[in-house]
Amino acid sequence: MSSPAKFDVAIFKGKVIHDQVMREPQACIELVKRAYLTHADGQSVNPDSYFLRFPHRPTSRIIALPAWLGKGFDIAGLKWIASFPENVQRGFPRASATLILNDDATGYPVAILESSIISAARTAASAVLGAELLRGKREAKTLGIVGCGLISRYVYDFLIRTGWRIDGVQSFDTFAGEAERFNRATVKADAHRTVTAAPSLEALIKSSDLVLFATTAPTPHVTDPSWFGHKPTVLHLSLRDLSPEVVLEAFNVTDDVEHVMKASTSLHLTEQREGNRRFVAGTVADLVRGKIAPDPKRTSVFSPFGMGILDLALGKWVLDTCRDRALVLDDFFYDLTR
Repeated sequence: MSSPAKFDVAIFKGKVIHDQVMREPQACIELVKRAYLTHADGQSVNPDSYFLRFPHRPTSRIIALPAWLGKGFDIAGLKWIASFPENVQRGFPRASATLILNDDATGYPVAILESSIISAARTAASAVLGAELLRGKREAKTLGIVGCGLISRYVYDFLIRTGWRIDGVQSFDTFAGEAERFNRATVKADAHRTVTAAPSLEALIKSSDLVLFATTAPTPHVTDPSWFGHKPTVLHLSLRDLSPEVVLEAFNVTDDVEHVMKASTSLHLTEQREGNRRFVAGTVADLVRGKIAPDPKRTSVFSPFGMGILDLALGKWVLDTCRDRALVLDDFFYDLTR
């Protein structure tokens, strides 16, 4: 990215970002794929996420994800994302986020973006990419959705908007009425033969060949490998739903092996128990490049930790394509004397 002629800052509202990602979900998926390959080629810096936790509010946290992405992206930045699960009971999403983009040449901030939508879109793009790579096709007999919040909505929208054929959709949520609400508000009934609320989590998993986990579960709650006897594809976005017993019987793929082995994720717990990481087949970049291939005799599980480079990729795209819809501050910096 070239040095700015003026040290101005572009501010992007959520609607601008929403309109862009929903207009071109396939472009988001391609950007995420490029970012994964750029990372695999060593042209990125993606440090550990930093967690701010609160002793008086143990279920809440704010996470900082700094990153740099090169090889044509050439942008640095920081996503600052808060997760307060109690917000759901207050009637609005649990997560809020801001993304700051920094110029690659000067380090000066060049954009501030509402980022809950970027975060949801990059997560959805990663999930849909993983699903297609693991299944080898854009279709499923039954999509089972576990956790009926914002992330599930974006994943579902990306699947539908990129041409996936899904015969049936069933939803499950531990909050009463959320699955029915999700089906009414989000699922396009005319695009499927059946749309239902599953009677139980076990029933959903056993009858779905594509399973999406997007919950706020802090510890594994799915412990019986027999529920996966039909070898479904599992998009394990919430990372902590599956017990080590389930993980060990699966073909496991992640975005970055080192990153995912922390913060008591299901893969981290499995590593602690087994003392090794041999149960992980590889990364999504390995799938793209054909270095690994799914085992049809095993359940395929994609557990992406969520990398800051993906937020940068989508944020830079919004900056480049939607600048005419930004609020531009040409006096954000006051004293530029040396």
